[in-house]
Amino acid sequence: MTARSITETNRYVGLDLGTSGLKGVVLDGSGTVTARAQGSYQTSRPVFGASEQEPADWLAATKEVLGELAAAVTPTRWAGMGLSGMIPTLVTLDQRGAPTRPALTWEDVRAEPQARTLRELVGPDSLYRATGQWLDGRYLLPMFLRLAEAEPSQSTSIATLCSAKDFLFSWLTGEMATDPSTASGFGCYGLVPRAWLREVLEAASELSSLPIPALPAVAPSTMCRRLSPNVAAALELPADLEVCLGAADSVLAADGLGLQVDGGVAYVAGTSNVILALTSRLSFDHAHRYLVTPASDGGWGLEMDLLSTGSALEWLSFLCGAGSVASLTRLAAEIKPEDAPIFLPYLGGGEQGALWDPTLHGAIVGLDLRHGRQHLARGLLNGILMESRRCMGVLEDAGLARSTIRVTGGSASSADFRADLADATRWQVSTPEGGEADSSARGAAMLAARAIDGNTLPAAPGPGGRTTWPLRAEPDEGRAALWDAISARHDAALAALRPFFAQTKE
Repeated sequence: MTARSITETNRYVGLDLGTSGLKGVVLDGSGTVTARAQGSYQTSRPVFGASEQEPADWLAATKEVLGELAAAVTPTRWAGMGLSGMIPTLVTLDQRGAPTRPALTWEDVRAEPQARTLRELVGPDSLYRATGQWLDGRYLLPMFLRLAEAEPSQSTSIATLCSAKDFLFSWLTGEMATDPSTASGFGCYGLVPRAWLREVLEAASELSSLPIPALPAVAPSTMCRRLSPNVAAALELPADLEVCLGAADSVLAADGLGLQVDGGVAYVAGTSNVILALTSRLSFDHAHRYLVTPASDGGWGLEMDLLSTGSALEWLSFLCGAGSVASLTRLAAEIKPEDAPIFLPYLGGGEQGALWDPTLHGAIVGLDLRHGRQHLARGLLNGILMESRRCMGVLEDAGLARSTIRVTGGSASSADFRADLADATRWQVSTPEGGEADSSARGAAMLAARAIDGNTLPAAPGPGGRTTWPLRAEPDEGRAALWDAISARHDAALAALRPFFAQTKE
């Protein structure tokens, strides 16, 4: 874990409880980052399709990150703290508010049968238009239904279902609550009534051998509560420090990147890649290709999430002995995109994105003896770019005019990736100065500033509080035609293999 102090000014802390680790930042009154810290925790995969984390590890990382930030910026200068977190991730709590078992992250795919049954019982299209979500096995309500079936004796003690950020907010403040964007990850939150949907919960009750546990109260993202006295004392933080409930990592990443309504797209690369556009008008896709997520300011996010991107790159870098994702991307740069085999990048147990197909697997098509690890690296990046292109096409179908994709995080902020993404999508692509990968934590701190002091901080990736986007790539029409051809090969391979993938899931 590291922390970096830039100046001794203050004042707003943002924490992002992500899939692979916790990121923390402190912003001053101009929006400049004055300190950063990060901590990691492990994901357990005990059986096929499982992805579990220990909530106690999240708390340990929180304590360490806050300690690093406090060493960099005196806590008496902190005006408040905002939270962001991965969704959907299920935490099951007993009557005392203690976890009953490890948390199930959004990478856990074991509840797909329960999700499919619940989706069909309620009605897939009506459920999508009510919740903005296409219910699959990664949502919290189906996850509970699977636990009730697979672990009935252990599940009888479950009193409350919550998400990762909800759990962290409860630990910090002593109050259990969720916000609208995080609530969307339960699979039973209504967008228009902005409330839990009784008909979905009743349908889930019909399918469960156990009662459906309590769900958190849904409160505005800007709701603030003070640190609980015990936590304040344990962390050596001011007792009057306000904690802002915050929002989902995708929504706050868009805020942290300064995304405007109908003004471009946020592309946040991490374990998965989030592609999100903001709109003031509630609209749905005829083929449920995008999700509708409540934004932090009352608008809506049109969202698509590519499930296996950073995780796939990490996997391949290990497999190829590249040492790191950065080294893997350098290997890929040695190969022309058109010379790589087709790599279908669905390594995480299906795909969401614009496809929403849980049967998909990863596959490599067109290998021969001349191919080396650099060809595999290039192929995987091509596959991620092709699914990114597909998502951008869906947003264009929704009426979004081509403008700028704001990219941040991981290998996606490299110059080569920016150029390829611009050419493949025919959109301008820009990256904040420094290529910061903590936009969700920044967004959480910005939300806290607005909620606590009415202070609207600028999204300021550059030094001195200036919003700077100097790292740009313009689409090259000649190169775009090349990517059209690669896209056609990619889709042909997908169409050919889809029947085989479906058979392997039966």
